[in-house]
Amino acid sequence: MRKRLLRKRVLVACVVLFCCGPGVMAWGNTSGQVQLKDGSRFWGEILDMTNGVLTVRVDFSDGAPIPIQWDKVVGLKTWESLTLVLDTGVKLKGNVQLGEPEIMMLQTDFQDILLPIEMTRVVSINQPLKPVVRFSGNLNGGASVATGNTDLRQVNVTGEFVARSERLRLTLLGRWIYSEDDGDLFARNTFGNVKMDFFLTERLYAFTSVLLEQDTFQELQLRTAINAGPGYQFIEKGDYAGASFEKMELNGELGLGFLNEDFKVAEDRNFFAGRWALDFKWPVSSVVTIFHQHQGFPSFEKTKDFYLTSQQGVRVHLLKNFISTLQVNWRFQNQPTSGNKKSDFQYLLTVGYSFES
Repeated sequence: MRKRLLRKRVLVACVVLFCCGPGVMAWGNTSGQVQLKDGSRFWGEILDMTNGVLTVRVDFSDGAPIPIQWDKVVGLKTWESLTLVLDTGVKLKGNVQLGEPEIMMLQTDFQDILLPIEMTRVVSINQPLKPVVRFSGNLNGGASVATGNTDLRQVNVTGEFVARSERLRLTLLGRWIYSEDDGDLFARNTFGNVKMDFFLTERLYAFTSVLLEQDTFQELQLRTAINAGPGYQFIEKGDYAGASFEKMELNGELGLGFLNEDFKVAEDRNFFAGRWALDFKWPVSSVVTIFHQHQGFPSFEKTKDFYLTSQQGVRVHLLKNFISTLQVNWRFQNQPTSGNKKSDFQYLLTVGYSFES
């Protein structure tokens, strides 16, 4: 009798182990379950969900995460806490249980009740933290020296620095060019621009800008332009899909301010002026970047009196962060001082270093 009872118990244990063992073994390394609209289910580790794509490291794969479109998911269940961000900006953390289709039942870490949450309202899960401030920029230089029958010296340095947070963007531009031949000065000018943007919305911002410029060859001791006004980010990184367009940026600005020009010999000029500006950057690939920046300052006192400065070119990434840039600078003064032409072109070929956080 005892032997018979023992045999029954062993038989029941084997049946239970056979039926439930694989599931228990699978769940041992599982932290979540994903249910799709077509009825299929995945068990594994739920990593995150950003930009409408849920990333899961499933149990049956080789460990590589797989992407799942969020709009195809109708249910989640987790044994570990997730951090959810809703379309209202509210953040919730806790375990998720299966509910009605496209409804998640969230048990937060600080209370026992289950909160029903529509899955369409969830914009991200375990979203990686972004740096508070992002930096980017470049520093470039070029030089040419000749001695003997020709005594030639040419040096140029250009640089750009951008610091961007959620609300603020600081942009610094700088340029210094020097050239002489047999002691005769051909070019010596300096350019600097400082601009601060405050974003009122994701696209619309208010800016204040200060431009400083000096040109010995044109007898310009200092040109100062101070302006403020609205700007708009027409194209932001990520607006377009595809490797050739995803990092494209374009913004434009209109403003009011004051421009002052201090000359060595000619009569000084100062007037109330407007400002328009355009800044375009297009990383066509990981190797080539096309850029264009310009600012225009029309006088409110004399319609024919306006000043325009621009820089544009192509930047090529040589090795890691090292770059080579072919750049053309164009300055246009519609009412130049006596003896100077309206247009002034500069052609630069430089080698430098770029960085981005």
